[in-house]
Amino acid sequence: MAEEKKVVFTTDFGVPVPDNQNSLTVGPQGPILLQDTHLIEKLAHFDRERIPERVVHAKGAGAHGYFECTVDMSKYTKAKLYGKVGKRTPLFARFSTVGGEKGSADAARDPRGFAVKHYTEEGVYDMVGNNTPIFFIRDPIKFPDFIHTQKRNPETNIPDANMVWDFASLVPESIHQFLFVFSDRGTPKNYRHMDGFSSHTYKWVNAKGEAFWIKLHYKTEAGIQNLTRDQAIKLAGEDADHATRDLFDHIAAGQVAAWKVYAQIVPFAEAKNYAWNIFDITKVIPHKDYPLQELGRMVLNRNPKNYFAEVEQAAFSPANLVPGIEPSLDRMLQGRMFSYPDTHRHRLGPNFMQIPINRPYNCAVSNYSRDGAMAVNGNGGSAPNYEPNSYTGVPKASMEHEIHRFAVNDLVGHFSYNHPNDDFAQPRELWRRVLSAQDKANLVGNLAASMGSTRKDIMTRAIGLLAKVDNDLANRVQETIMKKKSSM
Repeated sequence: MAEEKKVVFTTDFGVPVPDNQNSLTVGPQGPILLQDTHLIEKLAHFDRERIPERVVHAKGAGAHGYFECTVDMSKYTKAKLYGKVGKRTPLFARFSTVGGEKGSADAARDPRGFAVKHYTEEGVYDMVGNNTPIFFIRDPIKFPDFIHTQKRNPETNIPDANMVWDFASLVPESIHQFLFVFSDRGTPKNYRHMDGFSSHTYKWVNAKGEAFWIKLHYKTEAGIQNLTRDQAIKLAGEDADHATRDLFDHIAAGQVAAWKVYAQIVPFAEAKNYAWNIFDITKVIPHKDYPLQELGRMVLNRNPKNYFAEVEQAAFSPANLVPGIEPSLDRMLQGRMFSYPDTHRHRLGPNFMQIPINRPYNCAVSNYSRDGAMAVNGNGGSAPNYEPNSYTGVPKASMEHEIHRFAVNDLVGHFSYNHPNDDFAQPRELWRRVLSAQDKANLVGNLAASMGSTRKDIMTRAIGLLAKVDNDLANRVQETIMKKKSSM
């Protein structure tokens, strides 16, 4: 065979790319650098691929409500919404499928977005998570590629299992989330009967300047209920909007949808030597090491008056944090902090934060942002639009709200995480100890139904990935595929 000509991966301007799997960071554990122009170019282009619907989370439903603090957490964070028992903070929550278009079925096999916008007196705080505690990838440079595999084949314009499993089998870190999504957890009965998670690790800082690492968990008071594959397929054909309808009708009938909110709290210094990399979003922090601690309760009790104005135009971002809540070294979190507001500026315009559903109505806004499409808040009136200035009564920055400082000192380069990163131990635990016998049978059937339609080489590679989790899982999926093919 003729030797295959080497094709060099480049930027959109033809510049060779040294690494398309790891963002440019300060050492293996350090933050991503803004100078990673390849990452910025890749995310910015991805954010603008679809207009006008969301690139991801296009199909969703939402409702208004409140967060009520039930345990004073001021020893861990100075964020006011968590600092006084009984304090209620108004909020708006949006739930969604991830990969499908706006007209797709609510019953699709997919993670579910779980986004909560808190209107605090210190500004808007967005908790932008999913109904799974983990994700498919741990570096944002892979995000456009992953989402492309969940969309339509560029040649046929049809969803293609070859794309899904070709990518998954080449990115072992994804197997943990794929086992979640191909279990019945990937088809929740509706939005009220599923849990939510921040997924990312965040940093909490208290009034003394002490820092803690945390993950948030939202536990549904209605209890977890899921659909089997057959039930989901049937429901998708009979009522593609069943989850949207359920949430609206439930609240319209005078009922509430509610979740108990908890945090896993890791002392700041313990993360470095912990068994798992708590900044790797493909991993969970075992509850036996850091148990859930109650924070409060989220209650949804009011439907939107207009879907477009309140649900479709709602713009959430993990960059919207308030004093006492800060980012961690999670690479996916850092990438999302750029990508989410960037896609909102593309989809809704540069002043999307002035749209009523996004406006921080519980506090004043004072800055020097001016002009742009749809500037409808008075545009700063006659006040100056630059700083520093010598006028009176104009906003000035204050070091009182400086973030918790931490040292960054390492080589700059493209690194994978150097923390122990066994991508198969936690999915193995899920298979062997968490799933019931029926859950396992359903997972095997769901995987076989998807993998069975793929090319032979992709199927072989994907089953090989399952074997690294557990041979029993791989063998059962392979046997199920062979039985189906032999009966055709």
